Amino acid sequence: MALTPIPMVDLAARHLRLAAATEAAVLAVLRSGQWVGGPVVQAVEVRGAALFGRAHGLGVNSGTDALILALLALGVQPGDEVLVPALSFFATAGAVVRVGACPVVVDVLPDRPLMAPQAAQAAMGPRTRAAIPVHLFGMRCPDPQLPVPLIEDAAQAAGWAPPARLGVITAASFYPTKTLSAAGDAGLVATDDPQLAQSMRLLANHGGVPGQPHLHQRVAGHVGLNSRLDAVQAAVLGVHMGDLPRRVARRRAIAAAYDQALPAGCTALDRHSGDPIHHYILRSPRRDRLGAWLAERLVSTAVYYPRPLSAQPALQPQAPCPNAQRWCDESLSIPCHAELSDEQVERVCSALQEFRP
Repeated sequence: MALTPIPMVDLAARHLRLAAATEAAVLAVLRSGQWVGGPVVQAVEVRGAALFGRAHGLGVNSGTDALILALLALGVQPGDEVLVPALSFFATAGAVVRVGACPVVVDVLPDRPLMAPQAAQAAMGPRTRAAIPVHLFGMRCPDPQLPVPLIEDAAQAAGWAPPARLGVITAASFYPTKTLSAAGDAGLVATDDPQLAQSMRLLANHGGVPGQPHLHQRVAGHVGLNSRLDAVQAAVLGVHMGDLPRRVARRRAIAAAYDQALPAGCTALDRHSGDPIHHYILRSPRRDRLGAWLAERLVSTAVYYPRPLSAQPALQPQAPCPNAQRWCDESLSIPCHAELSDEQVERVCSALQEFRP
């Protein structure tokens, strides 16, 4: 029998397993006629806040909007500087640019792809107003110990035990490829500060004054925008939240199997036992050869990320980030999602064990 490709993600298989519950929840929303806001959205906001260990949650249009709303609520203004790590998806820095501020990219730790506290402290300047530490791949970013508000980018961190609760605001993405996902763009901002929560809620609804239709105000110095989590996506999220423990447990089991199968010269991330596995990442000075070897055996791979944010043309000029650059040159992600069968996991392990550097 011919082998079939092993994908990095399999959204169709995920949906098939949850199809009955998900489709019933979506159909109930469609039939209700309440497609924006309502009890389905409110329930997901409460569950989402609890998931990240926060008291207040607000469902928004995307993870990018979650970062933008957090920056706006903190009063970040054009010309201000915001520290971001060199390793993250572009949205972490892009959100800073969207509010008119300047992202300052700082290097990561030598052995972990997380914002280096000393690098962040050295990058502080008179215009620094906030920082966005990223819990990359589900790994907990250390507290950079900065004298400015922190927004934790938890886009890849759903499923922590216990939650990290770093800084004053949590921004999360529920993009379809995330461990916890909607069926399209969706996000969440969460905080323990009721005033910040109210500010973000107002900003996400055009700065409208509650109880006074068509009256709009500036919030923290900013005009609001339209960023709502719609009820259809909330219905999908509600079902997927119930499935999250299974997904995290399965990913951890797969990661443990891969740890035992790594060939000579390859190293895995030094994870903590409570971390979810958003991506399984290995490092090898022969990364490209290993990737080609796996591709020949129909095992998909990906590189997160091919270049650090400090090398993105849209963010120039930035100081070089040598630790992040080495990571980009040596890291490789292999399939580690909850829909992988035991047979597929065994195939990946065999391919790794057979590789000769």
